[in-house]
Amino acid sequence: MQLRPVLTERDINRDLLRPVLATPLWFYFLMGGLAIGVCVAIGGFAWAINHGTGVYGINRPVMWGFLLVNFVFWVGISHAGVMLSAILRLSNAEWRRPATRAAEVLTIFALGTAALHPLFHTGRPWRIYWSMPPGYDLGRGIWPDIRSPFVWDPTAISTYLTGTTLFVILLLIPDLAVLRDRSSGLMHKVYGFMSLGWKGNTRQWKLQIIAGFLLSALILPVFVSVHSIVSWDFAVQIAVEGWNATIFAPYFVIGAVHSGVAGVISVLALLRWMFRWENYIRDDHFDALARLMIVVATAWFYFFVIEFLLGIYPNEEPELSLRMLQVFEWPFSATFIIFVLMGYVVPVPLWLFKKVRTNVALMFWTTLMVNIGMWLERFIIIIPSLMRKQPLTFNWGSYNPSPIELILVAGSFCLVFLGVLTFSKFFPIIPLADAKEGVALETHVRVGKVMVPAAYREE
Repeated sequence: MQLRPVLTERDINRDLLRPVLATPLWFYFLMGGLAIGVCVAIGGFAWAINHGTGVYGINRPVMWGFLLVNFVFWVGISHAGVMLSAILRLSNAEWRRPATRAAEVLTIFALGTAALHPLFHTGRPWRIYWSMPPGYDLGRGIWPDIRSPFVWDPTAISTYLTGTTLFVILLLIPDLAVLRDRSSGLMHKVYGFMSLGWKGNTRQWKLQIIAGFLLSALILPVFVSVHSIVSWDFAVQIAVEGWNATIFAPYFVIGAVHSGVAGVISVLALLRWMFRWENYIRDDHFDALARLMIVVATAWFYFFVIEFLLGIYPNEEPELSLRMLQVFEWPFSATFIIFVLMGYVVPVPLWLFKKVRTNVALMFWTTLMVNIGMWLERFIIIIPSLMRKQPLTFNWGSYNPSPIELILVAGSFCLVFLGVLTFSKFFPIIPLADAKEGVALETHVRVGKVMVPAAYREE
């Protein structure tokens, strides 16, 4: 099925190590531009610390604004790592090979960036100390609600981040050994230390493969728990219309996979264009990923429709009022239409055509549309519900994002892409070992009158 060109180990080493060993000049300009964006965001946060949270557009009753919309968005993007790396590894999907490490790296930087947003939101990050052990001020009778999902958020996110980082390091070891053998000076020592004495013998490969499968299986429950707990941040708040829904956990998890896999496809398209990796990130990979996206997007759309209908079904005036606000009142009506069009209605029918699925430019733009739609979905869930949080109409409010919030949101995108590019400067973003294994498994040799696979996978 796969249109695989003939590649030798030398070709793979040369092509996939090019960004590390012979970085082009434009790469540094790109990193410099992203670093400037991050510096501007740091300046915006410093301004917020100096002047307080009044510089944000949040107000009573809309106490969660763009920053927490962005937090949920980046947590969602982080789900691509496990979906593409762990699940597809366990199912032995051959087409996963070029996408796994990019998905894992995107997971690490997206999750790390998401974890910064509660700090931005507080405006006084050092006060986080009082919200977790040992900062609980029990001596003054301030008792935290340990049943709150806010207590579990840091635990789930830090566990997922730790597990994904271990996953990346473990699967990176054989590639680090290749870099160790091809570098000199200080970097030779650094890669030598990080490769942990890897020699590529049978025992090391066996242990590495077993550890990879074990980590894949162990990380799956964490993967489900992270966005489930994030969804409970909303679902347990019975005072907010539109949030108190039992369907939120699976709805959030499948939505996270939808946006995460779309994000990985966008990154793969960029990597293919930047490093001319047409032989490694091929059209048939985009074809397979688009087929996966059709299934995931349709499952997400089903949960979206069910969640919306369940809100209308009780025929309660506050809930109906909220849905009217989301769908028919400006500017949320425009946001809602763009969200539905970009999140499902436009891209999924296009992916039904193979010409679209194998067109890299179209896949890039359609997956970018998905993530714009999914960001707006989080906006639609959070902001209108908070505007109508109070039962008395004179307590209703509105929300307009401030320039500082816009700068922080833009800075978060720069930070994630700067992180991915920095990683690709020092480590192969496509696994060398996976690429070589794929070639070995595809190679056939003649035995007598028939062609047979040169290597068999040990099940």
